[in-house]
Amino acid sequence: MSTIAPSTPRTTLPVPVRWNRPLLVLAAAMAVLSVACLVLAVADPREVLGQNAWFKPLKFSLSIGIYAVSFAWLVGLPGLRRPRLAGVAAWVTVVGLVAEIVVITWAAAAGTTSHFNVATRLNTALWGVMAASIAAVWVMTLLVGLLVFRSPLPDRARTLALRAGVVLGLIGMALAFLMTSPTQDQLDDHRGVVGAHAVGVADGGPGLPFLGWSTEGGDLRIPHFVGLHALQVIPLGLLLLEVLSRRATALRDERTRFRLVLVASLGYAALTGLLTVQALLGQPLLRPSPAVLTAAAVLALAVSVPAAATLRRAR
Repeated sequence: MSTIAPSTPRTTLPVPVRWNRPLLVLAAAMAVLSVACLVLAVADPREVLGQNAWFKPLKFSLSIGIYAVSFAWLVGLPGLRRPRLAGVAAWVTVVGLVAEIVVITWAAAAGTTSHFNVATRLNTALWGVMAASIAAVWVMTLLVGLLVFRSPLPDRARTLALRAGVVLGLIGMALAFLMTSPTQDQLDDHRGVVGAHAVGVADGGPGLPFLGWSTEGGDLRIPHFVGLHALQVIPLGLLLLEVLSRRATALRDERTRFRLVLVASLGYAALTGLLTVQALLGQPLLRPSPAVLTAAAVLALAVSVPAAATLRRAR
């Protein structure tokens, strides 16, 4: 009896019924702001917490631009339940992200910090606006995520990639709330700052170029960054599998792609958790303890072995 080989999947993510225009306008605005911040970073040598003052709005404008495009795609997915509700969530997200980037850019122009700054009434009010906007964006992402869970795609691998990306993205966003608690030093000696990125050392010390992640202590921005961008990494990882399926027949089976996405998603979640633990222990990213290094090696095996077994079975 002859068998029919699985057909090659279409190498494209689901195309939105209609791209959300407010989010796309926001993404375009962030592209312009990124260029402006890059120019200002060259022209203005002032530093805030050991970094060029314009690096922070540059990083945030890039991140917000990427997020806006991803969210515009998400709320326009075909078959998404309650599209009007998703549109309202998009508008709230735009307002929240605009409020956040305006405060960050103003702080850079003023030569001061935006996050955790409660030194004056104005700084406290602006930090409150940022905190409220971040919380609103998280809630809107959760709302759209629930709509995505109620709107499965025909392909199981794509459905899993989308759902896993949303869930892990929400977790990554929520990790930012760990930074808002006052440190022991701040409780002992209040100096107008409540909250910190770094763990075990003060903010503003030596860090990785441009990123600024601490090289002397833990840094909660690392797991926040990794988890937040799961919404892009996991669906794009599936797209890569579909592109590779043109040459690798083993990847043409939907069950194989589904299992690989499942392994990758679980591995991504574990990596985010491990980076969170490392940061909370006060360990720099590039100088992990033997225990963290061992856990990373175990995680690598836990991902590579079932992935290899899945591919071998498919062949």
